[in-house]
Amino acid sequence: MSEINKTSAQNQALSFAQFKLSETINNNLDSLGYHSPTPIQAQAIPHVLAGKDVLAGAQTGTGKTAGFGIPLIQKLMDKPAREPRALNAIRSLILTPTRELAQQVFDHLVPLAQATGIKVVVAYGGTSMGVQTKNLRGGADILIATPGRLLDHQHVRNITLAECEYLVLDEADRMLDMGFMPDLNRILKRMPRNRQTLMFSATFEQRIKTLAHRIMMSPVEVQVSPENSTADTVKQMVYPVDKTRKHELLAYLIGSKNWRQVLVFTKTKQGSDALAKELKLDGIKAVSINGDKSQGARQKALDDFKTGQVRALIATDVAARGLDIQQLEQVVNFDLPYKAEDYIHRIGRTGRAGQVGLAVSLMSHEEQYLLEAIERLLDERLPQEWLAGFEPRPLSEIETDKPMKGRSRSSEKRRMKAKLKVHSGRGKKRG
Repeated sequence: MSEINKTSAQNQALSFAQFKLSETINNNLDSLGYHSPTPIQAQAIPHVLAGKDVLAGAQTGTGKTAGFGIPLIQKLMDKPAREPRALNAIRSLILTPTRELAQQVFDHLVPLAQATGIKVVVAYGGTSMGVQTKNLRGGADILIATPGRLLDHQHVRNITLAECEYLVLDEADRMLDMGFMPDLNRILKRMPRNRQTLMFSATFEQRIKTLAHRIMMSPVEVQVSPENSTADTVKQMVYPVDKTRKHELLAYLIGSKNWRQVLVFTKTKQGSDALAKELKLDGIKAVSINGDKSQGARQKALDDFKTGQVRALIATDVAARGLDIQQLEQVVNFDLPYKAEDYIHRIGRTGRAGQVGLAVSLMSHEEQYLLEAIERLLDERLPQEWLAGFEPRPLSEIETDKPMKGRSRSSEKRRMKAKLKVHSGRGKKRG
């Protein structure tokens, strides 16, 4: 592979008319209220239409789905399927790391493909294989799938990728985080080498560029904002607090500031469930969403949150990936993320489309090093504020609360027995 070619954000189209799209697609764009392309659309669409491989840096909420969906539909319309073709052939494949993202991409593309004759199908785990099998009869122009369910359909020969002309990896960085590389390798082996490949990632880490060089041909790199940056429309605040009082502080903030809709991030699935229960005890309607929930339960939780029936949606990074929530005003890091890059993903869910958003982080003393990693990544110091009544205790007090290592009663008993050689002969044969 050659060096990745870079393009700047300066050559932005002012309207979709400059892309010379079909009348049908333009009508669909008008009916959907798409009047001018977003920065990622302005950069990516011309390169995709030109047949180039594209590595795009874009987070959820930037319009990236239409950035690859619009030109993909246009190219499928312009180039009829090869004849003869297998009845179960897939012409283009969009891979997503989560079920929620797969469904959201499907929901975005179906209206764009209206009246074009392009067949769009979605397949992911947690839902009926039978229904998906029926939908896949006769193949599909666009298949949106999670890696695991895609391999399931390949295994029972519901589909073939031998004639697939286009591959899109949406949120490629999260796909790697979730350990999908082995599945991705199996999928790539079953696809033609001369396909067009598009990769969309929130970050341009080295592993993403390494993957791009391995599976793409001279990709053009486009990026809508500087790496490791946060939106100017997001106000950030860190509240230092004792670990044991985080849930109290969160409940206080939601109540005192009258937050009607807040997305809260925790590090673990168990933590998300526990926090939702704590908030309910405080009279705050809350629900958790994580990988242990069924697809139906996750969708209901999201729907209840969007419609205002639930005030707090508690999520893990994996479960929240790809969630599309319009006009979200508050995001709370109940736990600071282990990976500094995830901080950018999290707070990028507020302050979209020019609206002002608030990103709050509740930081315990034990998480100080995580905050420092985030600040190094952002190259800025985040503002901190101690809230009256929730001031963190001095470090000296916290240290005295910790049991001294090796000084528990059981360890003292073991040490005394060893000194007195109690039971030292147990288990040995006597002469």
